[in-house]
Amino acid sequence: MNQASTINEVIETLTKIIAECTVENSRKAYFASLYLKMTIAVKNGIINGAFENGERMEKLDVIFANRYIEAYYQHKNGQKCTQSWQIAFDATKQQNTVLQHLILGMNAHINLDLGIAASVTARDSDIHLLRNDFDKINDVIGSLVNEVQSDLEDICFPMKFVRYIDNKAKDDVINFSIGIARKTAWASALTLSTIESDLWDDYYEALDTKIKIVANNILNPKLSQSILLKFVQYFEPKSIKQIIASLKD
Repeated sequence: MNQASTINEVIETLTKIIAECTVENSRKAYFASLYLKMTIAVKNGIINGAFENGERMEKLDVIFANRYIEAYYQHKNGQKCTQSWQIAFDATKQQNTVLQHLILGMNAHINLDLGIAASVTARDSDIHLLRNDFDKINDVIGSLVNEVQSDLEDICFPMKFVRYIDNKAKDDVINFSIGIARKTAWASALTLSTIESDLWDDYYEALDTKIKIVANNILNPKLSQSILLKFVQYFEPKSIKQIIASLKD
């Protein structure tokens, strides 16, 4: 499987993955559709000068995306991938809510992959110079989650109530917080930029194990969340292809 080398190639590969999943009637297309929107938004941001360093942001985007692409094809081909992606991809075989599938993907990709991508992008330079653009790419992700939430409300009215599923924090939904994920990813990036490279694998595996626990909590939420999610799931379209089409629009 060839890795992408430009943001345009990332877009092409994500489009191909969505097409494959649509033919296979696979829920893996849900996160891929969100990710495609995110990548297009980042590309437009680079073109419009939204980032401090557009060339560096494209490098980060490509490294970041290749981690997802690699995990996707590893799982598709029956090969070993990270625990966080394994549980996210395995969950697509079950009829969880669309939101849970999206959050499982974000959990693996932001909590696990983003810190790695940032540290690799900033290798041989001061990683702190990346911080502002790192935050901006997380802002793009957060804004698109709100957009997808609105899309899901259009196809499933009870999704409106998910906004109130957790009152502890504004950005917490089903045991996942983009704010906390961003902090985790940046902390990982800083750690990986300071420790010896031969310690990376041990650190990465330990982090992966912790993030798998978050994934399990997303799949098995507390009772009040579970009841609401069951209610939402009852009203969601039963056609996977209909949901994919709605997320792609």
